[in-house]
Amino acid sequence: SLASTAITCFTRGLDLRKGTEDVLCPANCPLWQFYVFGDGVYASLSSICGAAIHRGVITNAGGAVRVQTLPGQENYPAVNANGIQSQMLSRWASSFSVTPATKDTALEAVGRSVSTARPSTGKRPKKTLDKKAGNKDCKADIAFLIDGSYNIGQRRFNLQKNFVGKVAVMLGIGTEGPHVGVVQASEHPKIEFYLKNFTAAKEVLFAIKELGFRGGNSNTGKALKHTAQKFFTLENGARKGIPKIIVVFLDGWPSDDLEEAGIVAREFGVNVFIVSVAKPTTEELGMVQDIGFVDKAVCRTNGFFSYQMPTWFGTTKYVKPLVQKLCSHEQMFCSKTCYNSINIAFLIDGSSSVGESNFRLMLDFVSNVAKAFEISDIGSKVAAVQFTYDQRPEFGFTDYITKEKVLSAIRNIRYMSGGTATGDAISYTTRNVFGPVKDGPNKNFLIVLTDGQSYDDVRGPAAAAQKAGITVFSVGVAWAPLDDLKDMASEPRESHTFFTREFTGLEQMVPDIIRSICKDFLDSKQ
Repeated sequence: SLASTAITCFTRGLDLRKGTEDVLCPANCPLWQFYVFGDGVYASLSSICGAAIHRGVITNAGGAVRVQTLPGQENYPAVNANGIQSQMLSRWASSFSVTPATKDTALEAVGRSVSTARPSTGKRPKKTLDKKAGNKDCKADIAFLIDGSYNIGQRRFNLQKNFVGKVAVMLGIGTEGPHVGVVQASEHPKIEFYLKNFTAAKEVLFAIKELGFRGGNSNTGKALKHTAQKFFTLENGARKGIPKIIVVFLDGWPSDDLEEAGIVAREFGVNVFIVSVAKPTTEELGMVQDIGFVDKAVCRTNGFFSYQMPTWFGTTKYVKPLVQKLCSHEQMFCSKTCYNSINIAFLIDGSSSVGESNFRLMLDFVSNVAKAFEISDIGSKVAAVQFTYDQRPEFGFTDYITKEKVLSAIRNIRYMSGGTATGDAISYTTRNVFGPVKDGPNKNFLIVLTDGQSYDDVRGPAAAAQKAGITVFSVGVAWAPLDDLKDMASEPRESHTFFTREFTGLEQMVPDIIRSICKDFLDSKQ
């Protein structure tokens, strides 16, 4: 049955996997931040909720939308509708349309009774057969950070274990489903078991039952920082490309500060949830070091990552809503993805053989690649250098930290005209553009755009760039020799070398380049 999936303001058509999907758009998305391309038929690069408001399917109050995947188009027009200005795109690999989700669908999302289920009931029984695989729709590596302090005491500690056990079972743990581990916070944190130790719910339940109460101060901040840094390593069973989640259980309030731990968790790409039980009473607030402790630790202060239960008694009804949150992978804003964790520098050939109008087409290509990424001070970053015999830095990674400003800076690049020294330009970019960010958390990419033979050696400088941890893509147009392009590109060269006879062909390469960047990002990720 088509149950509605809750999505974010920024979920794009290309983030959905199914041909037809019912989604739930949140309320109050910032209209000016929407990227929408087309009218009626939207390029899959577009925000789904933005397209739905543009189309008049929903208002800014949010709501249910049916998304239908369609083939790519030659031309997406720019149209202003319902407060959103859509943009033009001359070609894209896939599209989607938006229509109101039917009433029964919304009901089904609430109570999915088998009798009203859609024909896909064939899938349901298979889930129970394939017990080992677990719930494949829930992609998550989860650390339950349980409270083992004197605050909670032995009796409530046991109730907490029961609750965590119920959550673990309902998640559908399995080889291809969620994996979980447990860390106990008290005076000093103790990792009780890792993600790799158990892949069956039965084993996890047994391990949780066996946990002993440690007692001590509730140094939750210390435990959270330790878990973010040490728990999610490949050798401990973390999986590539799967959201990392820490669910912090807190009875009362922490004895230490959570702010630094929250920052560390976000830096490590971990999504922190806080389940607070028995919040401090008005009388107790005086004893709390920092009243805003929840907001300091959670991934985002949008309400999604904090969860409250009045007591440890009668908690069964709280299990399912928590599980649903933990399985909403599109809401895990703190995960590192190829869209929010890379630096891309564009090295743009400004030689006289290009010419003014083709130079504009090169800039369009640069914009189209850049606009696919989530550019921000804590997200992806973009830089550009133009070269002839000389190099001219157009802007560096830290000059513009919003997509708007980056795209306008690209539009404002002036054509230089001159010779072609590509090797020198690569060395310059490695040193001056990537140098300052080489110890940063983002993965580095260089896209070299050229239309001809270089006067100098490109192989040495490109090898040095790759040695410095930069993945190099070469994009050649017109007279660019294939040998040069291959010599510059990272391994495997086939997937990092692109060529088109005509400048107008650059547009078609954009989806492939974005896909290749994301593949490299995943392959490299620990």
